[in-house]
Amino acid sequence: MMTQHRLTSRDQAQARDGQDCLAPMRAHFALPDDITYLDGNSLGPLPHAVRARMTRTVNAEWGQGLIRSWNDAGWIDLPERVGARIARLIGAPAQAVFAADSTSVNLFKLLSAALALRPERRVIVSERGNFPTDLYMAQGLIGTIGKGYALRTPAPDAVAAAITDEVAVVMLTHVDYRTGRMHDIDAITRAAHAAGAVMIWDLAHSAGAMALDIAGSGAEFAVGCSYKYLNGGPGAPAFIHARPDIVERIDPALAGWLGHAAPFAMEPGYRPAMSTERLRVGTPPILQLAVLQEALKVWDGVDMAALRAASIALTERFIAEVEARCPMLVLASPRDPARRGSQVSFAFEHGYAAMQALIARGVIGDFRAPDIMRFGFTPLYIDEADVIAAAAILQEVLTTEAWRDPAYRVRGKVT
Repeated sequence: MMTQHRLTSRDQAQARDGQDCLAPMRAHFALPDDITYLDGNSLGPLPHAVRARMTRTVNAEWGQGLIRSWNDAGWIDLPERVGARIARLIGAPAQAVFAADSTSVNLFKLLSAALALRPERRVIVSERGNFPTDLYMAQGLIGTIGKGYALRTPAPDAVAAAITDEVAVVMLTHVDYRTGRMHDIDAITRAAHAAGAVMIWDLAHSAGAMALDIAGSGAEFAVGCSYKYLNGGPGAPAFIHARPDIVERIDPALAGWLGHAAPFAMEPGYRPAMSTERLRVGTPPILQLAVLQEALKVWDGVDMAALRAASIALTERFIAEVEARCPMLVLASPRDPARRGSQVSFAFEHGYAAMQALIARGVIGDFRAPDIMRFGFTPLYIDEADVIAAAAILQEVLTTEAWRDPAYRVRGKVT
């Protein structure tokens, strides 16, 4: 077994300080008393304030204001206002981010825009373990435009070497959804730019989990979802980022009316907005955006460095507890916390059934094929006591072989 990474005394002090200052945040969330929720990396819990906001938006703004609320309640500007809140969390200028569509649709928009910026090149580089929708969007775009384009998917540790002068776009997810393995944003972006390629980052599993500096990296584009660590609710709008200095060179393949410079001029020809808004397409989903805007207020004043320190402490403690109690599990995440996001994954042949047994006992994680038991750690509402209790219940599930119950082997549509 590999040696367990040890936090320095300074790291431990920072982690304690982080957990102390974040402890009051738990009161912002509607979490059942009998549940230990280790799945915020898949769907964040409900912030209490969202209920009142939804009631106001539905009853007052929609119910009473009707169509007037596009102006009177500022509905039309919600994508930008929500984007500005997300921008702080990913280290981008406020005007360079807006909320809209899904991660998949946003990736299609950015991939097509990026290829147009490098018309003489024909290669997209990703990695073989990337989240499927990212690869599907690239495959679909290539199938649509033809012209000899190719998608290359090397192993994660071979990505940098695959970025050659024939590559138009590098498209990667910062934190791997299965294992939590984390790419070095700055190093990969430098490699892409050195080769003359455009960089797209998918921040779905890192936005809200750690401090990010997408502007400092120089990456042209980024996307991400808001229903994980950002707690925007199921199906919440995704976000999209474009570096401000290249906006006027972006030629959107999906040229929608709200990406027009003057949408209500109703001109028959497309004239793009002179900002990131040119990547907007259709009418924004106001109810979902209102929920997301309210959920993001939880982050006001949160120190992202403290959050990350607390996250590392929690994941380190969980790994130590599980490896001591459950030797039948194999750590699938990087052991070095500097290379790991805010999740821990263990491989187990009967991982799906074991996770169902664990969920039945009040510890909620999730499963990813073929054998990954996945646990997310959000210090806004998870503490050390939760970690220890979860590991003890996992031990009980495995040592008693509770997972052998046939009921736990029935697969739902969502795992």
